[in-house]
Amino acid sequence: MNGLKTTMLLATLTGLLVGCGYLLGDVYGGGNGQHWALYALLAAGVMNFIMYWFSDRIVLSMYKARQVGPSDSPQLYRIVERLARNARMPMPKVYVIPTETPNAFATGRGPSNASVAATLGILRLLSEEELEGVMAHELAHVKHRDTLTSTVAATFAGAISYLARMLMFSGGGRDRNNNGNGMAIVGAVVMMVLAPIAAMLIQMAISRSREYAADAEGAYLCRNPKALANALLNLQRGVANMPMQDMGSPATSHMFIVNPFKADAIAKLFSTHPPTEERVRRLREMRV
Repeated sequence: MNGLKTTMLLATLTGLLVGCGYLLGDVYGGGNGQHWALYALLAAGVMNFIMYWFSDRIVLSMYKARQVGPSDSPQLYRIVERLARNARMPMPKVYVIPTETPNAFATGRGPSNASVAATLGILRLLSEEELEGVMAHELAHVKHRDTLTSTVAATFAGAISYLARMLMFSGGGRDRNNNGNGMAIVGAVVMMVLAPIAAMLIQMAISRSREYAADAEGAYLCRNPKALANALLNLQRGVANMPMQDMGSPATSHMFIVNPFKADAIAKLFSTHPPTEERVRRLREMRV
């Protein structure tokens, strides 16, 4: 069911992108809406191709992640190795991020070329059982290729917002308006306002759905939903005390198990993560 929902939401994002391109071309491109819609779709395809092949390297570099082996970070490496074996997955590359903000994320196109990363802060904060729950959550993302899905959703949402800004700041619409194309102008204004909001809401829905699924899958993998629930609570408190400030970008917050950046009330309302309390409740109700 989650897979079907995600597919439908990605299809909706695609439709929004094509619609923005069509209106941009119809209002500001001499009435060539169909051509502009195709250009928008092709541009998004190119961006997704780049992100598909290089997003893991980009993100790991952004967070100054250092690859570790069994002698560099024995506890973390041992946990990931055991979980990967239990899940019958290839062993992912293991990275440590040099920040005291407690968190973790997974990246890569799929199980055969995945990486998992944990911060120094999470290694100091969590018990071994809690850390195992977190890494099980991340391997669940890898198993279901959620990192790729989230990257595609974020790319489409960003492209839609960019096209909407072009609609907002382009001045070419005045000529079309003088020619009496009022309906197209109205449609452009509506799209300009609503498309970025809709794209953001869809991206949030995809991310939240995949977080719940990874919690459940991770709890089954480590056979300890309570440990993962406790880890989420400790991470929420840890991030509140020490949010990430020295590296990274809020645009990548959806990759982490909890949002590592300080969020105001508006940001929390539009968070890509479900409420921690609801995640904990679901985990504590699980029986494995």
